[in-house]
Amino acid sequence: MAVCAHILREAPVTLWKLSSRERCRRVLRQAGVTAIVDDLSSVKPDDSVLIVRGDYLFDGRVLHSLARSLNVVFQVPIGTSRAVVAAHVPANLAAEASAMLSSEGHTAALPGVSIEQLEGLLSSFNKSLRKSEPPFVVPIRAENKRALEERLFSSSYRSVTDLVTKWVWPTPAQWVTRLCVAVGMRPNHVTMTSVVLVIVAATLFAKGSYGWGLAAAWVMTFLDTVDGKLARVTVTSTRFGHFLDKILDLVHPPVWYLLWGVGLESFHPGIPSLTLNLAVWAIFIGYILGRLVEGAFQHLLGQYGIFCWRPFDSYFRLVTARRNPNLILLTVSLGFSRPDLGLAAVTVWTAFSTLLLLVRLGTAVYARITYGPLRSWLADGIGHCGDRSLAVRLFTDRMPSSGSEA
Repeated sequence: MAVCAHILREAPVTLWKLSSRERCRRVLRQAGVTAIVDDLSSVKPDDSVLIVRGDYLFDGRVLHSLARSLNVVFQVPIGTSRAVVAAHVPANLAAEASAMLSSEGHTAALPGVSIEQLEGLLSSFNKSLRKSEPPFVVPIRAENKRALEERLFSSSYRSVTDLVTKWVWPTPAQWVTRLCVAVGMRPNHVTMTSVVLVIVAATLFAKGSYGWGLAAAWVMTFLDTVDGKLARVTVTSTRFGHFLDKILDLVHPPVWYLLWGVGLESFHPGIPSLTLNLAVWAIFIGYILGRLVEGAFQHLLGQYGIFCWRPFDSYFRLVTARRNPNLILLTVSLGFSRPDLGLAAVTVWTAFSTLLLLVRLGTAVYARITYGPLRSWLADGIGHCGDRSLAVRLFTDRMPSSGSEA
């Protein structure tokens, strides 16, 4: 049995230069629904139909969930009443469901079909973006175009990330993302620019031109934020782009540190027995071990990433020895004209971060054996921390989710 989609109506405005119909089509394609039908009578009897109102903006998670949920009518609150905005039904009920969505009237009962709302459809925890954010479905109107575009952008941002990405990049990244959309730049164009900047920064580091190298490196880290946001707000991604971005993120940081060491005229960090070779080896080993710990936790224990397990881990992700925090150390060291101290600081911080990650992994293994399956605090953050806790305010997004509050 195949799933087809039927999109009713069209929004009066585009969001990030995408019509609502095209946005729905792209999200549904990601959910595995590739057949979009205009005529419901063309649907095969054994197939099912996901009917969606195109004048509403759907959180991608909602459409993904509806694509997997047969015999469901989905409604959201509008003022004091409720509006049916989607339905996933067998082909023989498609015409009735379509009429229900078109009428804006009272929800009629369909045989064997249940009525669902956001609260019962899926949780607030978004594993892929490491954040707790209630799913949303809101009407698209001309007067809320800007607010909805900003909401799409904020929803594309990871909540648990490093301090630079979390607090420095969001506003300029939104400006540049708008510029990219306006001029027709695609995410892969931004990623390829990042590749060039990685090479430029690496070459400059190797030559000892640390100032210009850091300038190229920081621009690259900024564009590394932009390409992902551009991909999400325009629902544009390719396997090649995803693969290139992942490989680039994994490979370039330790290469930068190595070539930073190559460019040093001297290495006298004041730490007994710490030679340049030892520092570089320690960084490489620590970096690889850290990545292995993260992978082991995600694939064997949590399925959501070690930094989302407990609030402590989310706090630690802000400063752990990843590229951006390490670039801060290198930048500060250059300000004191001691780039060798920057590399030494990266060495020490990498060793400490990796050791702490190993301890956290061991703690997680013990908790899994003792208490059963692990659960991210972001999946039920209020229960763990209280609604007013700093962790909840920093790492969760509790924006209104329904049409009446948009």
